[in-house]
Amino acid sequence: MPADFPVDGPFRIGVEATPTGVALDMTHYLSTFVLALAQAADEDGQSVLDDLQYIAELDRSARHQGIDSAATHERDERVSDLLDELVEGGSVPVYGVQVLRLAEALRVVAAPKAVPSQREAGAA
Repeated sequence: MPADFPVDGPFRIGVEATPTGVALDMTHYLSTFVLALAQAADEDGQSVLDDLQYIAELDRSARHQGIDSAATHERDERVSDLLDELVEGGSVPVYGVQVLRLAEALRVVAAPKAVPSQREAGAA
């Protein structure tokens, strides 16, 4: 079933039922992030590459050192700084009536579904 898009701006957000819950389609927002990253790379590619490689290095260290390590905290801070620079912190704004449409779409998609009995499903 294709995603329904109860939020149409400034970033489209889709809602789709999954067997165990829902999936939020954030493709529009993620595309905006990738385009901002591409623009930053076009302007100063070496600096962007250095930042990303350092984040990857910190992530490797964080996985070995644990959740409360200095590497984990620095990695998270560097990622947060990058998100602040590229996409205003990574928050996806939802305004006005779209908040209600998103809530309703989530309620509808996440509502428990009746499972047909074996007799209703055509079993003998």
